[in-house]
Amino acid sequence: MSVAPTPLLLRLNRETLGHHANADATWQELLGPEVSRDDYIDQLIRVYGFEAPLEGALAYAPDMNKLERREQARSGLIVEDLLVLGMRPAQIAQLAQCPEVRPFGDSLHALGWLYALERATMIHGTLRRHLISTFPDIVRATTYLAAGESSTAERWRELGGVLERVATSPALEDRIIAGAHAALASQCRWFGQPAHQAAASSS
Repeated sequence: MSVAPTPLLLRLNRETLGHHANADATWQELLGPEVSRDDYIDQLIRVYGFEAPLEGALAYAPDMNKLERREQARSGLIVEDLLVLGMRPAQIAQLAQCPEVRPFGDSLHALGWLYALERATMIHGTLRRHLISTFPDIVRATTYLAAGESSTAERWRELGGVLERVATSPALEDRIIAGAHAALASQCRWFGQPAHQAAASSS
């Protein structure tokens, strides 16, 4: 990341390291020389299925509105990109969503899931440039990646500040870290499914 991480962000990165390779695997595959448009569509479908319900759950998590966070939603941009790539609105409306994303009981656990959501943006800039160089006409279908690329530093800075204000004891830090472990494990399971399973009746 391009900003100096706070102590708690450093701890989160260190203690969740075991999940990172699996969570990033489907993103990394898009950086290969054999990447296709269908590969990109499949990944957008996977990401939408995880991020759309998570954004909703975060919006209604207890006390999250008191943490002075800007709006974080980006799943609508995935919809825009899928439309440009040829999916019909009716198909997108039927896309499956991760059933492991459920309402949060407290903001600490929710912040752990928010960490998992935000760390995925670190690859967006590199990936967008690679896809555009491979498929120059795909640029209009990269609004989701562009949003992540342009705001990564600011969002990490904001998240780091929120974490430092909220986690005022080791016990509170542990609650956030537990949430991050749960989120990344869920993300790995969801991303590990074949795309046809993540896309319910998308044909």
